[in-house]
Amino acid sequence: MHNIYSKKAYGFISLLGFLAFFVSCGKATDSQQDHRPVDRLAEQYMFHLKKSFLYLDSIPDERDFRKVENYFLLARKHFKKAEPILAFMDSENYKFLNQPNITKVEEEDFTDIKIKSPKGFQVLEENIFADDPDWHLIGKTAKVTSKRIQLVHANSTFDFVKPYHVLWMFRDGIVRVALTGITGFDSPVLQNSLTEAQYVYSGLKTTMEAYEGHFNDKGLYQKTMKKLDAGIAALTGDFNSFDRYGFIKNHTQPMLGVWNEVVKDWAVNFPFDEAIRNNATSLFSDQTFNISYFSSENFGVLDQKKAALGKQLFNEKAFSRSGDMSCATCHLPEKQFTDGMKTSLGNTRNSPTLLYAALQKGFFYDNRSGSLEGQIVDVTTNEKEFHTDLEHLQKVTSRNEAYVEAFKDLYGDGTVAEGDIRNAIASYIRSLTPFDSKFDRNINGQEQTLTADEREGFNLFMGKAKCATCHFPPVFNGTVPVTFKESEMELIGVPASNDTINASIDEDLGRYHVYGTKERKFFFKTPTVRNAALTAPYMHNGVYETLEEVVDFYDRGGGVGIGIDLPNQTLPTDRLELTEAEKAALVAFIESLNDEVPSTQTAKDKRMAVK
Repeated sequence: MHNIYSKKAYGFISLLGFLAFFVSCGKATDSQQDHRPVDRLAEQYMFHLKKSFLYLDSIPDERDFRKVENYFLLARKHFKKAEPILAFMDSENYKFLNQPNITKVEEEDFTDIKIKSPKGFQVLEENIFADDPDWHLIGKTAKVTSKRIQLVHANSTFDFVKPYHVLWMFRDGIVRVALTGITGFDSPVLQNSLTEAQYVYSGLKTTMEAYEGHFNDKGLYQKTMKKLDAGIAALTGDFNSFDRYGFIKNHTQPMLGVWNEVVKDWAVNFPFDEAIRNNATSLFSDQTFNISYFSSENFGVLDQKKAALGKQLFNEKAFSRSGDMSCATCHLPEKQFTDGMKTSLGNTRNSPTLLYAALQKGFFYDNRSGSLEGQIVDVTTNEKEFHTDLEHLQKVTSRNEAYVEAFKDLYGDGTVAEGDIRNAIASYIRSLTPFDSKFDRNINGQEQTLTADEREGFNLFMGKAKCATCHFPPVFNGTVPVTFKESEMELIGVPASNDTINASIDEDLGRYHVYGTKERKFFFKTPTVRNAALTAPYMHNGVYETLEEVVDFYDRGGGVGIGIDLPNQTLPTDRLELTEAEKAALVAFIESLNDEVPSTQTAKDKRMAVK
């Protein structure tokens, strides 16, 4: 993707941004005050979908570039107003319409690998506002995008929609704006993110207007609307200089509190928790996430006793064939659960932190495992790690009376099952999500110690530097908000050595080793940036020793920027043009993400150790 745009676009963007809130969303609902709220919601949704595809239909036969740009911006405006409902009601079609302009690879198994060319609004944006537009591709993409919206329009039903669905839609809309909407994630060329976020908030206002009758507390309704208006007013200014920290702290976070008030006022009971807990009041807290959502097992609240048992097993060296390696050998608590080495002993890849590892949908650098329990199988059988089997883990555990009693108490079985062993270790790893960094405490209002550089670094991370388009907050890893269903992999072009003159790609093929898909060569999972200041060296091969070197690599445009030929690089190849002060601010922000990690063993832990 290229960070280029036509200056001619600015006039249209500014005009649309100015007119957006003075033009009626349509008279489809004006005379429908007596309708059920869900009917009004459906009418408004269908109206915006129709307007969007009609504007797209005007693009293919138009050769006046100003009109084409205008049609795109108007289609996008209505798409964004429908976004909270569309993304919730039909997530797959939403992803199709809003996908990035990169080749999509779907690998279900060796017999089901699909390579798909990108479609949708981002493809249109990058081509319409290019220096040399490809009119054929623009027309073709506009038609495909329109047809998909028409398909959604023709097949949408609101028969199942209940008040709790509406509240989920609403919260998702608020959270999506904060975590991806204001970052340029889906407006990479125009960076029209702030205006588009206003459209989303405007759509959310319409939703609340439809459900005004559900409010028992009319003052709360007014409070909700005023909060939305305040959010709209705040979403203004220049993309690069926008204060994202201030917006999230002063608008998104308080809006979560108001949302919880609305839930109580409507007397809504949710049937289950999604990725974000239904009672969450912050996006940056150890109470934010429903940990079981990221597991194949729905266990509700994490069992701390299982986590404590898992902690002992995590440190159990007898699990390895040699008897001198445990999980903690490569994941030392005092090193933020890494080992501080370029590559782990006997391995070819750097040891990643286990902090926040539970908040992912893929494991290992190549995403070859889909769960923590599955990851443990791989470690157990890997000849460069434990080099044994699951039966050996059972035997070791069964020989220790303290372990046997603990498993009997926690899992209710007279024998120790290997699945329970893996679950206990996984439970410990799931407990390693502290959200107790300086940054967390500040954005949650617990202290006021964040420096100007740290705050500026966050704003750069979320904006100009484009970091957050791959390292998504609040975990700052590759698990995509707001559904958190996918942990993304990227090709950024990590070199074999720290050489910007004669750079060559590192020979590790990454994801390619899993399925042999050539389009996946050199793809690796996006790790968390939390605690990165304490987990050097960096990248899958440990090529960079400092955060400053990492920032410089990204500032240059990744592998392509240092001269490596990588046609499939997903990282934008243009230089970021960061100043030295901006680079230093980025590092300062990353340093503010450090957590305090408790000592590895308590007295109780030691009593359970194998004799």
